[in-house]
Amino acid sequence: MNGWQRRVVGYFLMLVVALVGTAIAYRWGMATYEGRPQTFLDSLQFTVEMFTTTGFGGDAPWDSPQMQAFIVVTDLLGMALLVGALPVVATPLLEAAFTETAPTTLENGISGHVIICSYTTRAEVLIEELEAHGVPYVIVESDRERADELYGDGHRVIRADPESTEGLTAARLPEARALVADVSDRVDASIVLASKELAEDVSVVSVVDDPDLERYHRLAGADHVLSPRPLLGRGLASKVTTALRTEIDEAVAIGEDLRLAEVSVRHGGELAGSTLADSGIRERAGVNVVGAWFQGEFDASPSPNATLTRGTVLLVSGRTEQLERLVEMTQSSVRRFAAGRTVIAGYGQVGRAVAAELDDAGIPYTVIDAEEAAGVDVVGDATEPETLAEAGIEETDTVVIALPDDTTTEFATLVIRDTAPDTEIVARVDEDDNVSKTYRAGADYVLSLATVTGRMSAARLLEDRDVLSVESQVEVVRLEAPRLVGRTLAEADVRSETGCTVLAIERSETVVTDLGPETTIEGGDELVVVGTDDGVRAFERAFA
Repeated sequence: MNGWQRRVVGYFLMLVVALVGTAIAYRWGMATYEGRPQTFLDSLQFTVEMFTTTGFGGDAPWDSPQMQAFIVVTDLLGMALLVGALPVVATPLLEAAFTETAPTTLENGISGHVIICSYTTRAEVLIEELEAHGVPYVIVESDRERADELYGDGHRVIRADPESTEGLTAARLPEARALVADVSDRVDASIVLASKELAEDVSVVSVVDDPDLERYHRLAGADHVLSPRPLLGRGLASKVTTALRTEIDEAVAIGEDLRLAEVSVRHGGELAGSTLADSGIRERAGVNVVGAWFQGEFDASPSPNATLTRGTVLLVSGRTEQLERLVEMTQSSVRRFAAGRTVIAGYGQVGRAVAAELDDAGIPYTVIDAEEAAGVDVVGDATEPETLAEAGIEETDTVVIALPDDTTTEFATLVIRDTAPDTEIVARVDEDDNVSKTYRAGADYVLSLATVTGRMSAARLLEDRDVLSVESQVEVVRLEAPRLVGRTLAEADVRSETGCTVLAIERSETVVTDLGPETTIEGGDELVVVGTDDGVRAFERAFA
C-alpha cells in the first residue's frame, strides 16, 4: 500500500467515526434537550445530510441552546471533512485521471534495446546519441513521479527497481543489446550483479565516479567500466600544458600527418583583438580553421570579419609543427619566456587528474580545496577573494576550476574573473545546461562531465561509429555515410546542412586528407567528421 492509499484509508476511517459519533450524540441530544426521541437511523440520516450539505430541514428548528450549539459545531465539522477530502481523495484521483502514468513493464515487440538505469542528466547525451542512430532504449526508473514525468515527455520508460531481477525482467533484459548503469558506485555494482544473474550474455556498461572502485565493478561482472572524471581532468589539463609548452599532445590524429586541435586565443597574444582575416593564421601557421567558439557558441563557418577576443577557441587542422606555430601566435609575450603559474580549485577526482597531468608535464601549480589533505596547498573556499589571494590568483596565468557543484563553479568564475581579469579560466561542470552560464560568468573554456560520459557510453554501445575524441568541446567520429555515396562534397553541402566538417576519408585502408569540393564519396568510404554533439547527430540523421 503506497502513501496515497494509506491516506485515503485513514480519511475514510475518520469519516466513519465522525458520522457514527455525531449520529449517537445527535440522538442523545434530541431526546434529552428537545424531548423528541430519534431512532439511530434517523440520526444517521441527519448526520449524512448535514455533512454532505444536502439539507436537514425536517428536524428544524431546535429550541434548546445546547442543540443549537451542537448544530453549529456539526456544521463546521462537516465543512472541514468536505474540504479535507479535496487534497486527500479528489485531487489525486483527478491527477491520476489526467496525468500519463509510466508503465511497469516494457511493451512486447521491443528487442535489441539499451536499458538505462536510471535517468540522470548524464544519460541525456547518451539518449540523444541512441535516438540519432535509431537504437531503441528504455529507462528503468524507480521513482514514480520521475518516471511519470519522463513518460509524459515522450521517453520510453518503465517504473521499476533497476537493482532487482524483477525490474530488469520487466525491462526485457534477456532481449536487450546492452545495459548502462550510471547512478552511484554502489548502486551500479548492485545493478550489475542483478543483470548478470538474469542474463549473463548481455553486455553491461558501468560508470564509476571513483576509479579506485573499478575493479569491484569488474568483479561484479561488468563488461565495460567507464571512468569519465579522470578523462575530463586530462582534457582540462591539456589546455594548460598546450598553452605553456606550445605542444599539441591532445590533438586528434587524422591519418599519418593531419591533426585536429582546439587552440585558445590568450590575453596579450598577437592574435587577440584582430579579425580572422587580419590574423594571417592560414598564411603564417599553415593551418585550416574548421570552426571557432565565440563566448561558448560554436560557429562552423566563422566570418573573416569575426574578432578573435580573449577566450575565443579556434578549431583548426594541420600538421603538428603548423599547430605549434599557431599556439605560439596565440600566447602572450610573457608566456613565451616564463613557465607561468597555475591554480587548481578543487581536489576531487577531476582536480587530482589535472594535477597528475601537470606533474607529468613539469608544470608547477597551487591547489585550493575546502578540506585539508595531502596535496592541498591552500585550505579555504574558492569563491572567497581572501582564499584566492592566498593562492596568488593575481599573478596566476591559468585557473582550472574542478569544483563538484555547478552553482559554486559559476560563482567562483565570477569572483576569479573580477579579481584577475587577464587570467585564463578553464572549468568543469556536471550538466550540459550549465555550460553556457559558466561561459557567461567569464570562463574561457568549459567542459561538461555529462558530455564526456555520454560520448564514452555511446562509443561502447554503437558499433557503427568510432569516436576519436571524447574530452573536447567538439566530437570527432569516423563513420560511413551511405546517403552521400556518389555525391561530391560540394553537392552534399555538409557544413550548411549539419554544421559539421568532413576532415578526411578512409578508403581502402588509405586516409585521404586532401579534400576539395569535387571529392566524391564512394561506397565503403568512412568519413572523419567533426562538429558539436548536436551537429554530429544531425549528420548521422541526414547521411548515416
